[in-house]
Amino acid sequence: MSATDSFALELKDLRKSFGKTEIIRGVNLSVRHGERVAIIGPNGAGKSTLFNLISGRFGASSGEVYLNGTPINGKKPFEINRLGLSRSFQITNIFPKLSVFENLRCSVLWSLGYKYTFFRFLASLDDANARANDLLKMINLEKKHDVLAMNLTYAEQRALEIGITIGGGANVILLDEPTAGMSKSETTRFISLIKQVTEGKTLLTVEHDMGVVFGLADKIAVVVYGEVIAFDTPEAVRANPRVQEAYLGSAVADEQAGEQR
Repeated sequence: MSATDSFALELKDLRKSFGKTEIIRGVNLSVRHGERVAIIGPNGAGKSTLFNLISGRFGASSGEVYLNGTPINGKKPFEINRLGLSRSFQITNIFPKLSVFENLRCSVLWSLGYKYTFFRFLASLDDANARANDLLKMINLEKKHDVLAMNLTYAEQRALEIGITIGGGANVILLDEPTAGMSKSETTRFISLIKQVTEGKTLLTVEHDMGVVFGLADKIAVVVYGEVIAFDTPEAVRANPRVQEAYLGSAVADEQAGEQR
């Protein structure tokens, strides 16, 4: 087994330029199987661009991306998804006029081998229906089985998107600001949900809420001006002077002062 095979996701000198502007500047990042990694950094640091490079929405200017040891540079998003990576977006991405159950059933069809068999009656697909019901329970939306997705609350829609994201059986999950716009109580519940549904999977999440970051992540990657300036445990990142200066700053100092009072 090569060093690359031992990681669920590995970025090697990854770069992305738009015209003459370099957004991602030689990112190196190795994420082990089953790790939960939060990617943080100031607005404009390149976090979402990094997700777009990993998931195939953007092509890299140079560098390599490996998924479970397989190079995925140049592959289309659906090809990368079929290799075991799935992602959510900052803006909720669901089928608003389908029911909650139908959204989840759509997400599992390909992974169960149904592909483009449109002639089948979906109601007769026992394995797909069972898997969709399992997902309903997992995301705590059993009582919303027949509700149209567009009629869910914002937090429920985000939970549904999480269900869709994991529905295909991917072992590497990318979540882009999953708790954005939620209340404190909704965020607390959502952290528990994310932990539950990604158990045993590799998770990368872009997040601005430091409470979410420190409560969820095994490791934190700090991105500033398109570079990873730190990648370590939450405790080590919290204490890193360079990170405090570049990003966390007074927020960390205030939090530490509060803990000492």
